[in-house]
This record gives sequence, C-alpha cells and structure tokens, in this order.
Amino acid sequence: MAEVKVLIKGYTSADSGGEKTCATISLVRDKGVVMVVDPGVLEDQQMIVDALKKEGLSVDDVNIVCITHSHIDHYRNIGMFPKAKTLEYYGLWDKNTVNDWNTQFTKDIKIVKTPGHNYDCITLFVKTKKGVVAICGDVFWKENFPVTDPYASNNEKLKESRKIVLEGSDFIVPGHADMFKVKK
Repeated sequence: MAEVKVLIKGYTSADSGGEKTCATISLVRDKGVVMVVDPGVLEDQQMIVDALKKEGLSVDDVNIVCITHSHIDHYRNIGMFPKAKTLEYYGLWDKNTVNDWNTQFTKDIKIVKTPGHNYDCITLFVKTKKGVVAICGDVFWKENFPVTDPYASNNEKLKESRKIVLEGSDFIVPGHADMFKVKK
C-alpha cells in the first residue's frame, strides 16, 4: 500500500479579502515512487527541505513532482527538484520529453481529471492502509469550502469533480488546509 503525508499544511486568506496563500504540500510514497504534490509557494524553500528531512528524505530523493493544476501557488517551487519527473494534466515530463500518463499510475495510485476550478485539474486517488486518500488541489480549498469557488473556470464541472472526489475517497487533502475525513 502507498503512503500519504501532508508535509506542509496549506492556507489561504482569499476568502476573507487580501490574499496570502500556500498550497498544501504532500508526500506520496509507493514502492519506488517518492512524489511531492503541489510544492507551492513558501516564504522560504527551506521549509520543504526541512519537512522532507523529517521523513528521512532530501530533494534529490524525490523522483516525481505532481502539479494538481497550473496555478502558481501550487507549482512555483517545482524547480527545487531537478532530478524529478513532473506529473501534470498533459503528461509525465522527463526533462524536455513528455509521455502520456496511465490513469492507473501505479497499483495504488490512480489519476483522474477533475476540471472545474481550472480546466487542467487532476486528482490523485491513493490507496493507503487507512483508506483511499484523494489529493485534489483546489477541487476543495478546505473542508466543505468554498461552497461556490470565486475563481472556478466552470462551476458545473467543479460540482461534478467534487462528487467524483467525495464518492471515491475516504480522506481528502484539499488545496489549502489539512487532510480531512469524508463524511459518508
């Protein structure tokens, strides 16, 4: 089974006027995969280095960086991982070469396109010992929030994507808060 850990809990003040924001930065381990999801924006990149160190890892150990969508608050620090491939909506990049990704990325990691917040959103559904964890970027910013996404490119598609995420997971790692349990 794979493992999911929130390395740095995200936050946003976009819902209260003025904006200070950081994406939730997660770690996924699955056999040979060491993946950082949404390396975000931080006041200091050392925060990621320190969080990885607590997990016994360095930036050079990360072999995949996943971007849930193309908003800079989710991907700005991608350059910290020069040895890693990049997984995003359009494919799996290895330096300047891109290949299609398989929906069933590994035995325990499934990738699903979940548009709405932005046209290029993807969600990782990760089978873990405690259940399926969906790492969904801004499909949800926080638990049950926002009800209506003021930045959504398509609120109807976002509703559909939220339904897919809620029905397919036991836990959700949202775009800007800590992991939460899905109430079924």
